[in-house]
Amino acid sequence: MSTLLRSIPFVRASYKIGKPHTIPAVQLQRTLLAFQNDRRYVNGFGGPSPGQIGPQADDVEEPPIAEKDRPRSQWSATLFKMFESAAATFASLLILGLAGYTYHKYYKYLILKKMAKAFEPGDPVLELAALGKGPPNNILQGDDQHWIRHAEQAKIDGIINGTDRGHYHLLIGEKGTGKSSMLLHAMRKVDGEGISMFEAHADLEIFRIRLGKALDYEFHEDYIGSLFSIKGPREGNTALLDIERAFNKLEKLALIRRKKVGRPLVLIVNSTHLLRDDDDGRDLLELIQQRAEQWAASNLVTVVLNSDDYWVYERLKQYSTRMEVLPVLDLPREQAISALMQFRKRHYKDEEQPSSELLGEVYSRLGGRLTFLNRVAKSPDMLRTCEEICQVEKTWFLNNCWILGDGCDDDVMDQQKYAAAAMVLAKALVDQEKEAGSNSDKPYLLPQIPLHNAREIMTRADFIKSYDHINVFTIDAQAMVRADSVPMQRAFRQICSEPGFEAHLEATLDRISAIESLGRTREVVAKDLIAGKYKISGRPDRGEGITVEVYPTGEANR
Repeated sequence: MSTLLRSIPFVRASYKIGKPHTIPAVQLQRTLLAFQNDRRYVNGFGGPSPGQIGPQADDVEEPPIAEKDRPRSQWSATLFKMFESAAATFASLLILGLAGYTYHKYYKYLILKKMAKAFEPGDPVLELAALGKGPPNNILQGDDQHWIRHAEQAKIDGIINGTDRGHYHLLIGEKGTGKSSMLLHAMRKVDGEGISMFEAHADLEIFRIRLGKALDYEFHEDYIGSLFSIKGPREGNTALLDIERAFNKLEKLALIRRKKVGRPLVLIVNSTHLLRDDDDGRDLLELIQQRAEQWAASNLVTVVLNSDDYWVYERLKQYSTRMEVLPVLDLPREQAISALMQFRKRHYKDEEQPSSELLGEVYSRLGGRLTFLNRVAKSPDMLRTCEEICQVEKTWFLNNCWILGDGCDDDVMDQQKYAAAAMVLAKALVDQEKEAGSNSDKPYLLPQIPLHNAREIMTRADFIKSYDHINVFTIDAQAMVRADSVPMQRAFRQICSEPGFEAHLEATLDRISAIESLGRTREVVAKDLIAGKYKISGRPDRGEGITVEVYPTGEANR
């Protein structure tokens, strides 16, 4: 062994110098293996080919070392690597979490900032109205607002500018009476500051989109929190939940704004009658009313609902505490005639101005409905335009509610029930008008019947809301039923005065009764009868069977 060790160069040098021969075991084993390999190549056991590198001492596989002989430095290196990996993972998660939290807080701040911008001066509704305004071209425009009903406009001005607070409001009236025009006029006075207005729709998804556009709220559709593994709040939501979330954000904004401005926001929902009278529509209306009640109590937001139909009022009245109803009717005679005269003077300066008698005739045919007066005021021949409007209203009524007489088929019985009930109610209004006579002082008042009496006259309670929706009859806030307009009442009068109308109506009602009677009748067919008399008894509707008894011809009747 010593001879072998002396053959190694650095060991031999150590012997010559006389230094201690203490060599570490691992280094000794590596040195011996390298030396043996070198001797093997030298003794002809095969050497590396040209360009081949011979075995190195580091390439030799080390023999396994016992666990107790493993150095402590290797355990320290392993633990350090584990700690380093854990620290890197924790740092990554911390940075991701901080980035996600920061984005989430910033997104909430951005929502309120955008929504606050939606209530700044210059409402989009006013901008759209201004695009089509131009020079005054109807009686609803111009600097002189003589046509406006002063009491109602003053009330609406107080609602819009924030002085009338603590309530939410329902504007109810027939189509074309000027409800939206008065709201827009009041918004122009304050330049739309603190006000947002949008149109309702029967589809809840479209309603949600229009509400979001009015409030500048995206319903978290632009939320990118999923990049930070944060679940978006819109996943799996319905339109009703989105509307509730929008109201939550609006409430937060109103709290911030009240500290700065001191007056409530105003949210106007126009055309509320377009909501369907079904479960979805009633749920949405209930949601709006709950928020309106809460906001009115705290003076945060004033909600204004604009409706043409009575069913909205009937639904809201059930749970209303702070609701105020503002009926909007046709213009009185004096204001309507004055508006017509002023418009004709301004736009027909070179022509002869209409006389008071002509304007009075126009009013007697059309009443004070602003949408009709606007068309007549721009027409060169006002009486001809009046006749055209009356004819349109008459045609609309006949197309929806005409009766077919005694020759109608049983397949159209449901539609004929609907039409016959309308004709019966129209005839009742005409008869009441004849009994009351014409009132020369207030000719604009139409005959009207209480709602419960109208249902009794029609013998149906469910049709009247549909008539109100199609603008044939109308129901005001006092639950009084009348014709939707003066031209519609004239159409009733003309139809009921036609020769043979009453007989035609009675024949239709008799035919409907006959068809219903046939539907309630059961036919029993007996075959192969024997001589004698038969007695049939029993009540199947009460769970009893039918009994047939046969009596010979000679027996007496029983």
